[in-house]
Amino acid sequence: MSEFLALMTSLPTGNSTLRMRLWRALKQTGCGVLRDGVYVLPIGAPQAAALAEAESELKSAGGFAMTVELNLRAPAQVEHVRALFDRSREYGELVRKIGAARATLGRLGKRKADTVVQRLRGSLEDLAAIDFFAGQAQLQAKDAMAALEREAQELRSPGEPHSAKRKITRLDPAKYRNRTWATRKDLWVDRLASAWLIKRFIDRNAKFSWIVRPRDRPKGSVGFDFDGAPFTHVDGRVTFEVLLASFGLDDDPALASIGHAVHFLDAGGIPVADAKGLETMLRGIKAKARGDDGVALEASKVFDFFYSAYAQKSPT
Repeated sequence: MSEFLALMTSLPTGNSTLRMRLWRALKQTGCGVLRDGVYVLPIGAPQAAALAEAESELKSAGGFAMTVELNLRAPAQVEHVRALFDRSREYGELVRKIGAARATLGRLGKRKADTVVQRLRGSLEDLAAIDFFAGQAQLQAKDAMAALEREAQELRSPGEPHSAKRKITRLDPAKYRNRTWATRKDLWVDRLASAWLIKRFIDRNAKFSWIVRPRDRPKGSVGFDFDGAPFTHVDGRVTFEVLLASFGLDDDPALASIGHAVHFLDAGGIPVADAKGLETMLRGIKAKARGDDGVALEASKVFDFFYSAYAQKSPT
């Protein structure tokens, strides 16, 4: 059974620069070292093309290189080669770093904590990309990363609402016009998206109150995105999605696409391609804009752009 490609090499003597460049390039692919000068990758790995590139470079430099398929007939042979790709040690070190980050997260402050989390998330993604035979170690690392991200989210948005168990009722938007809408201050993804949605699609004359605690909500205002608010997390949906369903906006494909990104950034779940870009833009706004009013204003422009882009892609 042919499962692997092997690059057999012999480097020209005295060319230490080539040797180092080759090693760095092959290390990035996650290849295993079968023996000195023999590098292997699963035949279906996306990085397998790098072996042909390395072969061409070595030949051009006067060395020997040949890429061949390994026809491994015995299960013991397959097991031996697969063991070259065991990432358990790397995952263990990463989990240790994640644990250390969790222990200090609260002392770092929001911005530094976000930087640490993003760096560790990148390390996990890089490692998973070369984990060709994923197993329990990867699952443990992903669980540890998810726990760290939840703590970072709580640090970034203290008082994040718990998901309620109730039916979402379709409401008449006319009864929610010219109102004051209240939510927790220090706005982030779900509240920013919800404020934009309210102002653009539900209550164009909406005013907003950014509060410290739910009991600070102005009399007669409509609360959103905190425990006990009429619009908050329900049955796994984030507040933005609840607002969509409550006011009959969930049949708009462009709004639904924004909802997928907001859900992923606020609660996790299925990755969304555009979520990273949205998060980066909102972080930039948070760093530059003055106060929650300024953040909400600038974020609304971003959501307008996203809505326009998604609307163009939506079928008519």
